[in-house]
Amino acid sequence: MAKVAFLGLGVMGYPMAGHLDKKGQHEVTVYNRTASKAEAWTKEYRGRRAPTPREAAADQDVVFCCVGNDADLREVTLGDRGAFEAMRKGAVFVDHTTASAEIARELQADAHKRGFDFIDAPVSGGQAGAVNGVLTVMCGGEAKPFSRVEPIITAYARTCTLLGPAGSGQLAKMVNQICIAGLVQGLAEGIHFAKRAGLDIEALIATISKGAAQSWQMENRYKTMTAGKFDFGFAVNWMRKDLSICLAEARRNGAHLPVSALVDQFYSQVQKMGGGRWDTSSLIALLDR
Repeated sequence: MAKVAFLGLGVMGYPMAGHLDKKGQHEVTVYNRTASKAEAWTKEYRGRRAPTPREAAADQDVVFCCVGNDADLREVTLGDRGAFEAMRKGAVFVDHTTASAEIARELQADAHKRGFDFIDAPVSGGQAGAVNGVLTVMCGGEAKPFSRVEPIITAYARTCTLLGPAGSGQLAKMVNQICIAGLVQGLAEGIHFAKRAGLDIEALIATISKGAAQSWQMENRYKTMTAGKFDFGFAVNWMRKDLSICLAEARRNGAHLPVSALVDQFYSQVQKMGGGRWDTSSLIALLDR
């Protein structure tokens, strides 16, 4: 049993922190920018809430974080009331935010100067994965602190892997999003084509999902894509944020991402249709207009 804090109780962080209480049996302190969300969490789970990241992080063994972007992450770590001011020596800060590899390296360097460790650990699996405790966690950092936090992370993760030094977790998440972007566009085009061709979609998917075209997206999104229902899941706004990180990193390392760049533009068109909060499978809405 460890003393842990969780900063950020959004659609991912709220259930993740809950699993630390229910499955991990840890002593949990939570912080959220909107205090009412933290208050609701403490009514549903055991634990306490803190008014600032600094107070949440004080005297903790591990501090977890899942916020929106680089700027949010910098605010809760290095801001005036940031967690890094209160992290005790020997503790570990685990960041589940999907952010840049650059800020992961920056925060690890700062943490080491202060005498504690930092692991970048973005997740995949969406809100359903967080609620059901079956996320995939991609980590960057050093082996010793990773070995300390991995058993705790298993409270909400099916897979947790150390992939290299600081920033490697964020780079792996970029690969994850690059693969998904092209896959969802291909699935959207395939279903759009099948509808125009007059094929029985149920029979079609039952057949091709047993072959080389099979994917998680196909099995979990074909029905809603066919029905044109997108008011759930991983939002287009979030995917565009993630793809912007991928494209910026590609400009730095010289990688060529023509499909990712194109799909990002398709998502910008979905946003113009009013679909910023739609699930990413809404790419088919551009084709079915």
